[in-house]
Amino acid sequence: MFSENYEVFYYKNNRTQKIPVQEYISCLPKKERAKIFKYIDFLAISKGYLDEPYSKHIMGKIRELRVDFSHNKHRIFYFTFVGRKIILLHSFLKKTSKTPQQEINRALQNLSDCEINKSFVQYEH
Repeated sequence: MFSENYEVFYYKNNRTQKIPVQEYISCLPKKERAKIFKYIDFLAISKGYLDEPYSKHIMGKIRELRVDFSHNKHRIFYFTFVGRKIILLHSFLKKTSKTPQQEINRALQNLSDCEINKSFVQYEH
């Protein structure tokens, strides 16, 4: 049977071969990782689009998955790609009320690299 769900992928840096979102999540406590994975799975079921407060448009193709756990505000920038793909670009722990421009710039750089080099790997948890 044909699945309506989108597939999720991690962006992989073409130069360093690092997978930033996967590395970020792997360093978190078990309960926080579990909540993030749950939200990512829900994002795939929802075809890459969730309403606020779970997701928010940032700029251009980039959206932000918002996962709050106690006082920690985890943010994962992503975009949807041709062929029902969701690419997780960049993640960070939000400490201010406004999203820092440097975090948006990093996501834009990763988006550009991803589109040019098609550099992403299958999401696993």
